[in-house]
Amino acid sequence: MNVPSNLKYSNDHEWCRIEGGFAYVGITDFAQSQLGDIVFIDVPTVGETLAAGDVFGTIEAVKTVSDAFLPMGGEIVEMNEAVDADSSLVNKDPYGEGWLVKVKIAEPSEYDALLTAEQYAELIG
Repeated sequence: MNVPSNLKYSNDHEWCRIEGGFAYVGITDFAQSQLGDIVFIDVPTVGETLAAGDVFGTIEAVKTVSDAFLPMGGEIVEMNEAVDADSSLVNKDPYGEGWLVKVKIAEPSEYDALLTAEQYAELIG
């Protein structure tokens, strides 16, 4: 499993990358492999402010639908248009082109509470 060391992770298998006052959020390589072929991503929360741990959308795969949880609280300012057009990007490139949402960070210290790559790798075994 690919677990980049420059990202932080949640127990719910989301990753988070900080750029300026924003967090980019997606699901991990482990999560996409467990879900299988992703066919649709729904993010009805663009424009809303959510707390860390809140559901920001759903990920629909061939076999199941899974909630997507926000690792850091803030305002959902953007959904990745490329993923909206082609949800298979999440399977192909979960840490790059397959990011899901951009969040205006409410509380930067929440980033420090997320798992390091090493801790996440232990979690998934």
